[in-house]
Amino acid sequence: MGFFDLLVRHLFHHFLKGNGRIRIASDRGKRVPHVGTYEIGCGHATADFIVPPDAALSAGMAFERGSQVPLKSADVVAFNAQPEGVHHANQFFGLCVATICGRKELGHRFFKTLGIHQITSGFDLCKNRTGRRQKCNKNKAFHISSLVVVLSALAWAPAYGNPLPKPLQEADFPAVDPAKAKLGQLLFFDPILSGNQNIACATCHHPQLGSGDGLSLGIGEGGEGLGKERTPGEGDSKIAKRIPRNAPALWNLGAKEINILFHDGRLSLSDIYENGFDSPAQEWLPEGLDSILAAQALFPMTAEFEMAGNPKENQIAGAVYDRIDNVWPIVAKRVRVIPEYSEMFIAAFDDVDQALDINITHVVNAIAAFETHEFTSFDSPYDAFLNGDSAALDADQQAGLDLFFGKAKCGSCHSGKLLSDQKFHALMLPHFGPGKTRQWDPVVRDVGRMGASDRLEDAYRFRTPMLRNVAMTAPYGHNGAYADLESMVRHHLNPREAFEAWETSNAVLPAVPWLAKADFLAFQDSRERSRLASRADIDPVELSDAEVAQLIAFLNALTGTESIKGRLGIPDRVPSGLEVPK
Repeated sequence: MGFFDLLVRHLFHHFLKGNGRIRIASDRGKRVPHVGTYEIGCGHATADFIVPPDAALSAGMAFERGSQVPLKSADVVAFNAQPEGVHHANQFFGLCVATICGRKELGHRFFKTLGIHQITSGFDLCKNRTGRRQKCNKNKAFHISSLVVVLSALAWAPAYGNPLPKPLQEADFPAVDPAKAKLGQLLFFDPILSGNQNIACATCHHPQLGSGDGLSLGIGEGGEGLGKERTPGEGDSKIAKRIPRNAPALWNLGAKEINILFHDGRLSLSDIYENGFDSPAQEWLPEGLDSILAAQALFPMTAEFEMAGNPKENQIAGAVYDRIDNVWPIVAKRVRVIPEYSEMFIAAFDDVDQALDINITHVVNAIAAFETHEFTSFDSPYDAFLNGDSAALDADQQAGLDLFFGKAKCGSCHSGKLLSDQKFHALMLPHFGPGKTRQWDPVVRDVGRMGASDRLEDAYRFRTPMLRNVAMTAPYGHNGAYADLESMVRHHLNPREAFEAWETSNAVLPAVPWLAKADFLAFQDSRERSRLASRADIDPVELSDAEVAQLIAFLNALTGTESIKGRLGIPDRVPSGLEVPK
């Protein structure tokens, strides 16, 4: 299509049809949101935004008032603002336009001719930040023809509530040393890291179970088997309680932009303790951790009902109750005295020349390298679509994508490349299980983010999960409240109605006779139910059954192709000689 055709098409759409996404007009006398610039330098702008605080760049970048706006090679920076009550078909745009060097008036008059009424004054990209003239960079100058092409394309763009995220790419993940990943694979599957040497990381995060355990609430140290077939043990080694939260999937947790982990966010990047993290270990976290994922690997080893065991049973569990960092040298020693492991550490780490050099930091850095290598996934049909393959999604999946980022409002929280805002939201999921009870809590419950932050406003809020391979990671929710994807989707559409209708049969809990009475105490507590029901951060959305089916079709399109098969897979054996969970 030529330039003239694009121009005619745009004018027809703008003036005759009146429902284009680039309609710039006032709404009942309200001022159209737009951008007012303070100063412009070649390649960037500092702007004062007169837009809603949740507006976003058309490229999908979040911004705040007074933030730096990178122009890069773009000819137009369009700020997408949707005032409350205005349908997306009448989307308003404020355009911050860079005109041809030194010819601002020409550009401004041209836009008025097109009927674009509210637009900021043109500005000159060829002035430096002091206002002095410098040599014009034509690559950063605005071209009228480019703008018309962009505007015309926007007029027929899909009516998403927010722009589609940028594609997830290899550059979004740290480079992984193959030797460290191979070492980490063996450690991940080796029960040697657990207190009683009877459970491995892979027991609750197994590749055959979508990197989870297939249970609503897991059976940790003392149990036997995998997934739904896992039993609670017997005799003195039987479990005393279930793990209080659902085992989260590991897909893409190695991404560089991850800054907070666990359902309640109790581990985050921070300078509060001068070790780079805010965590339950506080100032006793070891130094030299490569990533937040490496830091996360420390904590299951110290948790009594996950991997550590009872304090009376083994040295690791006893050390935890003294001080958490007393565990680190015990675990490291267990590994380094095994010749096969020590040789692999010496080969993989430059600062390890002998077995005695191996410490807990090397152990968890290797595990994180494996998890990043094994569970990175961005080869789904959705990813192919983002990368330009318009045929990657079928009709139902495409319709589901439109709903996800539009009418259903899923993209409000499941945003960005990873489909998570890494924030915390209350969904009114029903309580059951032992709860993540705080020290002075009078009842069994799980207050979510509040347990880590001590802020009342965080009560019952949990971290937004990422969604790659979500169809493989049931049950869903911080406590696995729903065994299937459709039930979880419908809960999001009307949390209060779903909360009232929820039944205990929805939970996937292997029978543990001695815990049966305690499993649903919190669910039956009328006062706690009332407190939980008072907190919901999402509003009801009405979708037809056909639309729900389309939304689920899209969620299935987030499943990878080759990546889900694994790269290193499950080892046949581990250096300790202990049984590999498989």
